[in-house]
Amino acid sequence: MISVSVRMSLAFGNDQIFENFQLQLEPGRMICLLGRSGSGKSTLLRFIAGLISDQFGSGEVIADDNQPLEGRIAWMSQQDLLLPWLTVQDNVMVGSLLRNSSSDELKSKALQLLEEVELHDVETRYPFELSGGMRQRVALARTLIEERPVNLLDEPFSGLDASTRFQLQALTCRLLANRTTLLVTHDPLEAIRMADRIYVLSGRPAFLAEPVDPPGLPPRHPGDQYASAIYAQLMNQLNHPEFADHVA
Repeated sequence: MISVSVRMSLAFGNDQIFENFQLQLEPGRMICLLGRSGSGKSTLLRFIAGLISDQFGSGEVIADDNQPLEGRIAWMSQQDLLLPWLTVQDNVMVGSLLRNSSSDELKSKALQLLEEVELHDVETRYPFELSGGMRQRVALARTLIEERPVNLLDEPFSGLDASTRFQLQALTCRLLANRTTLLVTHDPLEAIRMADRIYVLSGRPAFLAEPVDPPGLPPRHPGDQYASAIYAQLMNQLNHPEFADHVA
């Protein structure tokens, strides 16, 4: 397990999105990031993943073992980014195919993951034959199969029906247990169910409200007695950020 420290300033033109911003991703914990559309959540994930050019800002992303994070991050975008010429199974395994490290064991693992995301009967299909929700599940399986120590997930369940989302939240919590994870969501209840710690991001430049730590271990049941109180606290931070103490 590794801890990741993020420090950054970033602007697109005259829009100063982050200024002297700091975030700590604690080892082996799932951090959920809430915020309104346009608050900078996806930009933050792309910065951590090393996908934003230095011309837009400055900063650093440092692991506590002082080793480079390159090759140790799995990133899931809001877009599924499936390769249209590959089958579903090969899209799940695309990382290993690009690294020339595919194996029979990995193929079996890909099929097992497809079964767990309820796509066991479509492994030979191509992306154009799938619905949007099915494509998103393939993208999730592609991320989970990497088993990276750091995981960045951008709205991984947004296009799914409620029942499928509930099941895949539990699967993601199980497979990413003891891995350092930052998950972006618009859904406070999803954050309450899955997170070890929740932050609300808001403002320009963006800042973090004081963190919320739901009790117990994820995945939690949405009907737990404390859920409504935490939901009210998060909605207050989302709707009245000027009244929320902030840490960045």
